[in-house]
Amino acid sequence: MTFTFPDGLSPEVYPLAWLVGRWRGEGVIDYPGVGKKTFVQDLVFDHDGGPYLRFESTLRVLESVVPDKLPDDGEWPEAAEVGEAGTVWSTETGYWRVSTDRPEGLEENKHALEVLVADASGRITVYIGAAGNGRIDLASDAIARTSTASEVRASKRLYGLVQGRLLWVEELAAFGEPLRSYASAELDRQ
Repeated sequence: MTFTFPDGLSPEVYPLAWLVGRWRGEGVIDYPGVGKKTFVQDLVFDHDGGPYLRFESTLRVLESVVPDKLPDDGEWPEAAEVGEAGTVWSTETGYWRVSTDRPEGLEENKHALEVLVADASGRITVYIGAAGNGRIDLASDAIARTSTASEVRASKRLYGLVQGRLLWVEELAAFGEPLRSYASAELDRQ
């Protein structure tokens, strides 16, 4: 498949051009104190010609639907998933920029990144990281939160383009837990 740069995309963000578009897919949250939950994610990366990408993410937890009565065959069906009707778990907005600074030791085929993420639950995270060869590695550099937001002490994210799909995983240090896997998903371009 031939890749073309989106119209009007700033050359500063060409290393992130493959992210531009709408993505959707399913994933799993599994973290102590939170439990295990399946979700649907809608993720959008877009631009307005500036030297950054804007992004917006919404996770909706899928709920089980239990019938009111036992079916005629006497067997309870598997729990059905409710896609659009799922409960909103989290929303994020932010900006992704390719840094003009080149940290010492950064591989030649990678580009330094600065990512700002605002979570509707009352947290703002600044990530630093690197992008190259269809992979993005990010680690929290600073986290600020409101008095009512959950305490998250650290976060790491990994994004990868694998056979045309966007795969990601996030690790958190929160709720007294050390840095460990929190959520992951596989998204398809829409």
